[in-house]
Amino acid sequence: MPFTHNADRRHKFAKADYKVTNWSDYKESLRQRSDITNWLDESVAHFWFAQTPKRRGRPAMFFDFAIKTCLRAQSAFSLALRQSEEFVRSVIALIGLDLPVRDFSTLSRRSGGLVFSKPKPECVSAPSTVVIDSTA
Repeated sequence: MPFTHNADRRHKFAKADYKVTNWSDYKESLRQRSDITNWLDESVAHFWFAQTPKRRGRPAMFFDFAIKTCLRAQSAFSLALRQSEEFVRSVIALIGLDLPVRDFSTLSRRSGGLVFSKPKPECVSAPSTVVIDSTA
């Protein structure tokens, strides 16, 4: 029989039961979990694209600001790179700007050389406020 070799050493602990006792508060917290207020500065479009480099090779199309914005969205909302790419794309579309968003592979490659502070994940109990200005 498969998977019986270590059967006596597996599953030593029973799974903890979490029971919701206050359903109205629980449902309201689920609604507020996805509530996001967006604040976008007009200077974001100016800092989105990279300037012409003074070195050889193919120039980077996006400024570090665009990459940092996607990576901060990823760390703030605990998203994967593909999900953060689509999240930033949808936020920009909601605001009405026509800015392209780089794909997840570029985000992964460019994230290695960037230094920025990541927000600490906290328990979400209130609506989130996302502020995007020219300082990323």
